[in-house]
Amino acid sequence: MIPIVGIGAGLVAALLFSVVITGSPLSALLYSAAPLPIFIASLGWNHRSGLFATAAGALAVAVALAPTGGVAFALIIGLPAWWIGYLALLARGDAQGTTEWYPLGNLMVWIAATAALATVGSALVMTTDYETYRSVIARMIENLLNEMVRGRLIALPAGIEVGELAQSLAPAVPLGIGASFVTTITANLWLAARAVKVSGRLPRPWPFIPATTLPRPALLLLLASAFLATLGSFVGVAAMALTGALLAAFMFCGLSLLHDISRGRPWRAPMLISVYVALVVMQALLTPLLALIGLADTLFGLRKRSASPPPPTQS
Repeated sequence: MIPIVGIGAGLVAALLFSVVITGSPLSALLYSAAPLPIFIASLGWNHRSGLFATAAGALAVAVALAPTGGVAFALIIGLPAWWIGYLALLARGDAQGTTEWYPLGNLMVWIAATAALATVGSALVMTTDYETYRSVIARMIENLLNEMVRGRLIALPAGIEVGELAQSLAPAVPLGIGASFVTTITANLWLAARAVKVSGRLPRPWPFIPATTLPRPALLLLLASAFLATLGSFVGVAAMALTGALLAAFMFCGLSLLHDISRGRPWRAPMLISVYVALVVMQALLTPLLALIGLADTLFGLRKRSASPPPPTQS
């Protein structure tokens, strides 16, 4: 049963991954959902089903598109979804029969690390030469800026050349890619877990998500990655991607804090609605603010001082 489910999930994921070549707006949304079938297979039918899905999807993409496409599918979609699904169901028991499941905060750190590895993997699939990679990224940014200038979406100050601006922005691109990978992985993991829970196949009791906070060593990891991001080569790309991924993870923890401390408050609904609307219309402003809240929570334990006890968990 596990191989059959895995192969089916892998073929669906491969189809969602491949539609991006059409270039339509809908294809980007479908592409972002490519890890979802692998997550569902891993959470509902054992992590080995996720491995079968990764192998089947990579083979399908390699045959239908190109061998490099199959490698990209495995590195960007399949293996990250399998690994996070595997960690999500890790558990250990004690002599009293109590089961301790893998903490969500630690899982978020692994999601960030996996996002950084996926970012580097996507870069290496493109080219193994760093200078070539940087020039390709700069050219993509330059084309985008030229389109925005022609469409009067932005106006560059006098004396600033589009090419020079693109060259200066290129090293920061992995920061955004790493953060976007964290968002994609987290959203697909949540959707898959909800779907598997509805089917009754989720082995893990549903956790109290608002209590999620990153462990303090994640702060040191963030500082180290920010320092290494100044280096060149793909080491700098990996560090920059990890920096963006960790900031995104702290952003989710900041959002969890708002959910946690607002339980039972009369201002909870309008506050959360305002936050989510602002995340859509003022993302560039609110995302760093939420990341700072998550950083402060990890450093000072803000929720321990203000949050109510979590509701009881059903086993």
